[in-house]
Amino acid sequence: MPPCPPNSTLPAALPIGDALAQCAPLARLRALLRESQACLDAVRPLLPATLAAQVRAGPIGEDGWTLLARNPAAAAKLRQLLPRLESTLRSRGWQGSAVKVRIQRD
Repeated sequence: MPPCPPNSTLPAALPIGDALAQCAPLARLRALLRESQACLDAVRPLLPATLAAQVRAGPIGEDGWTLLARNPAAAAKLRQLLPRLESTLRSRGWQGSAVKVRIQRD
């Protein structure tokens, strides 16, 4: 593709936040990402510091929220804490059905 002639006028670029807001599927994805991070922020104080460093917010959907653990040991400990984590989330108004734990290595 040839370069633009020097005198041509290009339309102004749309800021990424505006582009995301104008696209319904991307806006929904952005809202789910924020909700997932908010869930992690709510339960992080319940986790020992060494465990918290091994956990990331995962996908959130109609079947619940997923916590991502970096290794099997962290996943096992998270599964032990699930009742407490779910209770905390529900006390903060979370309406999800369940919290799941998955292992995801970087």
